[in-house]
Parts: sequence; structure tokens; C-alpha cells
Amino acid sequence: MKCKAVHTAVVGAGAISDIYLKNMMTRFSILKVDAICASHLEHAQKKAEKYGIKACTLEEILEDDAIEMIVNLTPAFAHAEIIRKALLAGKHVYTEKTLTADLKSAAELVQLADEKKLYLGAAPDTFLGSALQTARRAIDEGVLGEVTSFAVSANRDNDVLLSMFSFLRTPGAGICMDYGVYYLTALVSLLGPVAQVASMVRAPYPKHLNIWKESPEYGDEMDTPNESRVSAVLQFKNGVTGTVHLDADSALEDQAFMTIYGTKGILYLTDPNQFGGTIKFLPNPKQFDQTTEIQILPSLENFSDNSRGVGPAEMAWAIREGRKSRVDKQMAYHVLEVLCAILESGEKEQYMTIHSDCTRPVLLGEGRGENVLHQ
Repeated sequence: MKCKAVHTAVVGAGAISDIYLKNMMTRFSILKVDAICASHLEHAQKKAEKYGIKACTLEEILEDDAIEMIVNLTPAFAHAEIIRKALLAGKHVYTEKTLTADLKSAAELVQLADEKKLYLGAAPDTFLGSALQTARRAIDEGVLGEVTSFAVSANRDNDVLLSMFSFLRTPGAGICMDYGVYYLTALVSLLGPVAQVASMVRAPYPKHLNIWKESPEYGDEMDTPNESRVSAVLQFKNGVTGTVHLDADSALEDQAFMTIYGTKGILYLTDPNQFGGTIKFLPNPKQFDQTTEIQILPSLENFSDNSRGVGPAEMAWAIREGRKSRVDKQMAYHVLEVLCAILESGEKEQYMTIHSDCTRPVLLGEGRGENVLHQ
């Protein structure tokens, strides 16, 4: 089906903008990127010159009736204000993770989007990548049998990252919100909504020395108030219970462990911060005299490389087809509520009930919306 491209503008010209701009402008015919803005106009001008688009202010974008959708690539603490302005201007919005930095503002924006009949969604869109789509297909087809539990362990090193990226020191950018969002989005896309959580959360290093030599703050002591260690138990509404462990004080290169257990075997997943990777399955033979070997599951071919931008493309197709988007605001809000509940549980030392709900997004290639696959 041939659809008119959705005219789009990008807000934010940081490091992540290059892969978004490249993919949105070259891989997805449903998107027509017209303009970019940033808090520092000169940054937007550099990107605009590189990609052959307009550099302008946010106000100019919001006043441009031709622009239908905003792709917001600013840090989480800035999301609420920008999204609100865009929705009030009649623009659909796809934002980088998380939806906002707090649940109250997110709820207000969800309500506003409903009132305005506008699309609102958020990253990460890595659950649309080949690895997690392959895992989802295996679960749906009963490869695991009945899913019984899961385990997540994600490790990285804040010492370098906090020095390189100042936004990681801002509200909503601790290990749970900035990094755990990939794992929670993956789990919700695979298993459905969460019912309750309990956690222990620590922020043991309120100060860090900037050790990144290229930083203008090199050698300075930085305030680093966000959490860096999280251990949580999550129970999903389908009864499946598992653990999520996040540690930002352990390894320079991200170390990702993600496993889903079932009555027919074990599914080994890859880093949900990536789009591709190998999904492995260890069958349960049920007999001691039978041997079994780990199997590599046939991978879905689409979006195995860095495909950031597939989320906005999926939303654009949903707009044109008049259907629910796979990167829908309900799932983004639900994931944010779970992340906030993990932090609150650690503070209050009690179980937290999750009040929001969402549905698992439809697999790519199933039902309407197959056009997102047309690169």
C-alpha cells in the first residue's frame, strides 16, 4: 500500500540524532524529515547542513502546519515540556526513552494525547529488532511451553559514562530509568503487563571524579545522585515471576544476561539495548537418558543492525493506517510506572502494586502494519 509520507521534525541534535536521521531519511519511505532544532541552534545547523534539512527553533516547528510528527531526542528531564507543547500544537510525538522523568507528567501527557486524538509513543524500539521479535515468536508458538520465570542481569560502568554524558547525572537518568528501560520494555513486549514489584535500590556514590579527558569538566568532582544498583522481583499479571538485577559499578563494556524459563526448556536472549543477536534455546528432554544440545533459533531478518528510527516509522504507518501503534503510549506509560515503582519500593521497603495495564504489541508482519517492514 502506497501511503503519503508523514512530515517529521527532530528535536535534539545530540549524539543519538545521527543514527535516527540517517535511518529515518534513507530506510523508511513513510517518513519525510523536514527540520531539526536544538537548545543550541548551532548544533541544529550542523546536523541540518549534514543531512540537507532545515535548522530552526522549536517554536518554528510547532507553528509549521506541514509538520505532522515530532521525534524528540532530548534527555528525559526535558521530555514533559516539549511533548506537551507539541501535543498542544497538534503534533504526534515519538520520544526517546523514557516517556518522561516522572509518572505524574506522563499521565497528564497520555490524557492530553487522548483528548487531542494524537499519537504518543516512546523508545526503546529495540523490541522491534530481529532478536526480540524472534524470541517473541518462539514464545507465541509454544517453543517454551508454559513460561515459568525469567532472570535479568545487566552490568556496566558508570565511572566513564557519567564523565562522558552529563545527562546521566540528571533526574530520570539513573541505571533503572536510563538502562533498565530496555529490559523492562523487552519483558513487557514478551510477557505482557506487570502486576507488582519489590526491590532494593542503592546510590552508593553521590560524587564522582570526571575521568574523561575530552570533557571540559575533566578532573572535577561531579554530583551523581542517581541510583546505580537495583535488585528487583517482578510478578507479571499472567503469574510469571522473575528477577531484574542492574549494576552500574561493575564493567566498562555492557554485560547483558537475559533468560526466560519454561516447561519445555530455556530461552537465552541477547542484549535488549541492541536490535540483533542470536537467540538460543535449550530443550528440556524430560528423560535422564536423553541428551540435549542448545539450538540456535532461525532469526527474523529485519532490523538486526542499529535500526533506531523503526519506532517513528512504525508510528507513522499507524497514523496513516488508522490503527494502534506498536510503540504505543500505554506500553511506554506502563513501563515507566514499573520503573518508578521499583525505585519507590526500594525507598519504602515494601511491595508496590502496578495500576496501569497494556497489551503486548503485535508481532511485525502480523495483522495490519506490515508496511513498516518495507525498508
